[in-house]
Amino acid sequence: MSGTSEALKPPADAVKPVRHPEAPAPGELLGAHYEHCFGCGEGQPHGLHLQTRAGDGVRVTAEFTVQAAHQGAPGLAHGGILATALDETLGSLNWLLRVIAVTGRLETDFVRPVPVDTVLHLDAEVVAVHGRKIYSRATGRIGGPDGPVAVRAEALFIEVKVDHFIENGRPAEIRAAMADPDQVKRARAFEVNP
Repeated sequence: MSGTSEALKPPADAVKPVRHPEAPAPGELLGAHYEHCFGCGEGQPHGLHLQTRAGDGVRVTAEFTVQAAHQGAPGLAHGGILATALDETLGSLNWLLRVIAVTGRLETDFVRPVPVDTVLHLDAEVVAVHGRKIYSRATGRIGGPDGPVAVRAEALFIEVKVDHFIENGRPAEIRAAMADPDQVKRARAFEVNP
């Protein structure tokens, strides 16, 4: 990234991230954390429907196809959609740490345009942890996982308790998520950034 802000530079005493022993296995599809999530949920007709897989260490890969509903300029992905894809991918890293965290800061570089119907290949990793702060970075490429860089980001996530969502979310959605009889789906609904 060009000119990373001080807020995204891990302090000298930050520690190397450690993958939780119960984290999804490398190659495992993470699936949607919440059906109505704009980034990964299937319940959003114009959502990104991001497909994320656990990688080695504290790393994930993801991809999504830019649809006509995602355009800003004619035929090109809206920058906010690309930032959303980066944010969602970075948020998925928290599954590998087995913590609930929200985006505290996201800095994005837009390197090249991403046309509609293009598959964006994303790769993200946690670089450091300091208390409740999780420092991470991601890159999005077009034309394949080794193609030219189109977007990249650095982020700071803050670990929170589930109460963060219960106290701040809209009550109807919170009740619906909490009432889901599938304990795994209920817990996962609150695992990634809001």
